Amino acid sequence: MAALLLVALAVGLDNFGAAGALGVSGAGSRRLEIAVIFGAFEAIMPIVGLLLGGSVAHGLGDRAKLVAGFVLCLAGIYALVQGRGAGERPEGAEEGDGTGFRRLIVLAAALSIDNLAIGFALGAYHVNVVVAALVIGVVSVGLTLVGLELGSHIGARLGTWGERVGGVLIILIGVTVAAGLL
Repeated sequence: MAALLLVALAVGLDNFGAAGALGVSGAGSRRLEIAVIFGAFEAIMPIVGLLLGGSVAHGLGDRAKLVAGFVLCLAGIYALVQGRGAGERPEGAEEGDGTGFRRLIVLAAALSIDNLAIGFALGAYHVNVVVAALVIGVVSVGLTLVGLELGSHIGARLGTWGERVGGVLIILIGVTVAAGLL
Protein backbone atom coordinates (compact mmCIF):
# COMPACT_ATOMS: atom_id res chain seq x y z
CA MET A 1 0.00 0.00 0.00
CA ALA A 2 2.90 2.38 0.70
CA ALA A 3 4.23 1.81 -2.81
CA LEU A 4 0.80 2.58 -4.23
CA LEU A 5 0.63 5.85 -2.26
CA LEU A 6 4.07 6.83 -3.56
CA VAL A 7 2.94 6.11 -7.14
CA ALA A 8 -0.22 8.16 -6.53
CA LEU A 9 1.87 11.06 -5.19
CA ALA A 10 4.28 10.85 -8.10
CA VAL A 11 1.57 10.94 -10.76
CA GLY A 12 -0.40 13.57 -8.84
CA LEU A 13 2.43 16.09 -8.71
CA ASP A 14 1.83 17.23 -12.27
CA ASN A 15 -1.82 17.81 -11.35
CA PHE A 16 -0.68 19.87 -8.38
CA GLY A 17 1.47 22.04 -10.65
CA ALA A 18 -1.18 22.45 -13.32
CA ALA A 19 -3.84 23.21 -10.69
CA GLY A 20 -1.56 25.88 -9.23
CA ALA A 21 -1.25 27.44 -12.67
CA LEU A 22 -5.03 27.31 -13.12
CA GLY A 23 -5.48 28.91 -9.73
CA VAL A 24 -3.09 31.71 -10.69
CA SER A 25 -5.07 32.30 -13.87
CA GLY A 26 -8.30 32.76 -11.91
CA ALA A 27 -9.90 29.33 -12.24
CA GLY A 28 -9.82 28.73 -8.49
CA SER A 29 -13.53 29.52 -8.22
CA ARG A 30 -14.18 26.21 -10.02
CA ARG A 31 -12.17 24.14 -7.54
CA LEU A 32 -14.54 21.20 -7.24
CA GLU A 33 -15.13 20.85 -10.99
CA ILE A 34 -11.40 20.98 -11.77
CA ALA A 35 -10.49 18.57 -8.96
CA VAL A 36 -13.15 16.05 -10.01
CA ILE A 37 -12.15 16.19 -13.69
CA PHE A 38 -8.43 15.84 -12.91
CA GLY A 39 -9.09 13.09 -10.35
CA ALA A 40 -11.40 11.17 -12.68
CA PHE A 41 -8.86 11.14 -15.49
CA GLU A 42 -6.07 10.10 -13.12
CA ALA A 43 -8.24 7.26 -11.79
CA ILE A 44 -9.61 6.07 -15.13
CA MET A 45 -6.38 6.05 -17.16
CA PRO A 46 -4.71 3.16 -15.25
CA ILE A 47 -7.84 1.07 -15.85
CA VAL A 48 -7.78 2.02 -19.54
CA GLY A 49 -4.09 1.09 -19.66
CA LEU A 50 -4.84 -2.28 -18.12
CA LEU A 51 -7.77 -2.91 -20.48
CA LEU A 52 -5.86 -1.85 -23.59
CA GLY A 53 -3.11 -4.21 -22.62
CA GLY A 54 0.59 -3.97 -22.93
CA SER A 55 0.76 -3.19 -26.63
CA VAL A 56 -0.73 0.31 -26.47
CA ALA A 57 0.56 1.26 -23.02
CA HIS A 58 3.97 -0.22 -23.71
CA GLY A 59 4.00 1.30 -27.20
CA LEU A 60 3.75 4.77 -25.68
CA GLY A 61 6.53 3.90 -23.25
CA ASP A 62 8.89 6.83 -22.74
CA ARG A 63 6.97 8.84 -25.32
CA ALA A 64 3.94 9.14 -23.01
CA LYS A 65 5.59 11.92 -21.05
CA LEU A 66 6.76 13.61 -24.24
CA VAL A 67 3.23 13.57 -25.71
CA ALA A 68 1.75 14.79 -22.42
CA GLY A 69 4.33 17.58 -22.20
CA PHE A 70 3.62 18.67 -25.77
CA VAL A 71 -0.14 18.82 -25.16
CA LEU A 72 0.42 20.79 -21.95
CA CYS A 73 2.65 23.26 -23.80
CA LEU A 74 -0.09 23.72 -26.40
CA ALA A 75 -2.64 24.31 -23.63
CA GLY A 76 -0.30 26.88 -22.06
CA ILE A 77 0.13 28.68 -25.38
CA TYR A 78 -3.65 28.72 -25.76
CA ALA A 79 -3.95 30.27 -22.28
CA LEU A 80 -1.40 32.94 -23.24
CA VAL A 81 -3.33 33.79 -26.38
CA GLN A 82 -6.56 33.97 -24.39
CA GLY A 83 -4.90 36.04 -21.67
CA ARG A 84 -3.63 38.50 -24.24
CA GLY A 85 -7.16 39.16 -25.42
CA ALA A 86 -8.55 39.33 -21.86
CA GLY A 87 -7.99 43.06 -21.64
CA GLU A 88 -9.81 43.62 -24.94
CA ARG A 89 -13.28 42.45 -23.89
CA PRO A 90 -16.12 44.62 -25.11
CA GLU A 91 -17.83 46.68 -22.43
CA GLY A 92 -20.51 44.65 -20.68
CA ALA A 93 -19.01 41.32 -21.75
CA GLU A 94 -18.79 38.72 -19.02
CA GLU A 95 -15.36 38.13 -17.62
CA GLY A 96 -14.60 34.43 -17.31
CA ASP A 97 -11.62 32.61 -15.96
CA GLY A 98 -10.51 31.40 -19.39
CA THR A 99 -10.77 27.77 -18.34
CA GLY A 100 -13.52 26.24 -20.42
CA PHE A 101 -14.72 22.68 -20.00
CA ARG A 102 -12.93 21.52 -23.16
CA ARG A 103 -9.66 23.04 -21.97
CA LEU A 104 -10.01 21.22 -18.64
CA ILE A 105 -10.60 17.92 -20.44
CA VAL A 106 -7.51 18.43 -22.63
CA LEU A 107 -5.41 19.34 -19.59
CA ALA A 108 -6.68 16.37 -17.59
CA ALA A 109 -6.08 13.97 -20.48
CA ALA A 110 -2.57 15.30 -21.05
CA LEU A 111 -1.72 15.08 -17.37
CA SER A 112 -2.90 11.48 -17.15
CA ILE A 113 -1.38 9.95 -20.30
CA ASP A 114 1.45 8.42 -18.30
CA ASN A 115 -1.15 6.58 -16.20
CA LEU A 116 -1.85 4.28 -19.16
CA ALA A 117 1.54 2.66 -18.64
CA ILE A 118 1.00 2.64 -14.88
CA GLY A 119 -2.19 0.63 -15.41
CA PHE A 120 -0.27 -1.94 -17.39
CA ALA A 121 2.43 -2.12 -14.71
CA LEU A 122 -0.16 -2.50 -11.95
CA GLY A 123 -1.67 -5.44 -13.82
CA ALA A 124 1.74 -7.06 -14.12
CA TYR A 125 2.27 -6.75 -10.36
CA HIS A 126 -1.20 -8.14 -9.59
CA VAL A 127 -2.31 -4.99 -7.78
CA ASN A 128 -6.06 -4.56 -7.53
CA VAL A 129 -6.51 -1.98 -10.27
CA VAL A 130 -9.80 -0.63 -8.87
CA VAL A 131 -8.21 0.06 -5.48
CA ALA A 132 -5.19 1.57 -7.23
CA ALA A 133 -7.40 3.78 -9.39
CA LEU A 134 -9.33 4.97 -6.33
CA VAL A 135 -6.16 5.76 -4.39
CA ILE A 136 -4.63 7.57 -7.37
CA GLY A 137 -7.87 9.49 -7.97
CA VAL A 138 -8.27 10.56 -4.33
CA VAL A 139 -4.64 11.66 -4.04
CA SER A 140 -4.99 13.54 -7.33
CA VAL A 141 -8.12 15.37 -6.14
CA GLY A 142 -6.34 16.35 -2.91
CA LEU A 143 -3.22 17.62 -4.69
CA THR A 144 -5.37 19.46 -7.24
CA LEU A 145 -7.31 21.24 -4.50
CA VAL A 146 -4.11 22.27 -2.71
CA GLY A 147 -2.60 23.49 -5.98
CA LEU A 148 -5.72 25.50 -6.82
CA GLU A 149 -5.79 27.09 -3.37
CA LEU A 150 -2.14 28.12 -3.51
CA GLY A 151 -2.49 29.34 -7.08
CA SER A 152 -5.57 31.39 -6.23
CA HIS A 153 -3.70 33.26 -3.52
CA ILE A 154 -0.89 34.07 -5.92
CA GLY A 155 -3.32 34.91 -8.73
CA ALA A 156 -5.22 37.39 -6.55
CA ARG A 157 -1.99 39.37 -6.21
CA LEU A 158 -1.25 39.24 -9.94
CA GLY A 159 -4.58 40.69 -11.03
CA THR A 160 -5.01 40.85 -14.82
CA TRP A 161 -1.64 39.16 -15.39
CA GLY A 162 -2.93 35.94 -13.79
CA GLU A 163 -4.06 34.31 -17.06
CA ARG A 164 -0.70 34.99 -18.71
CA VAL A 165 1.33 33.77 -15.75
CA GLY A 166 -0.90 30.67 -15.58
CA GLY A 167 -0.23 29.99 -19.28
CA VAL A 168 3.53 30.31 -18.78
CA LEU A 169 3.38 28.00 -15.76
CA ILE A 170 1.45 25.37 -17.75
CA ILE A 171 4.08 25.58 -20.50
CA LEU A 172 6.84 25.13 -17.89
CA ILE A 173 5.00 22.15 -16.42
CA GLY A 174 4.66 20.72 -19.93
CA VAL A 175 8.40 21.05 -20.46
CA THR A 176 9.17 19.39 -17.10
CA VAL A 177 6.71 16.56 -17.84
CA ALA A 178 8.22 16.04 -21.30
CA ALA A 179 11.70 16.01 -19.78
CA GLY A 180 10.58 13.33 -17.32
CA LEU A 181 11.07 15.53 -14.25
CA LEU A 182 7.41 15.29 -13.16
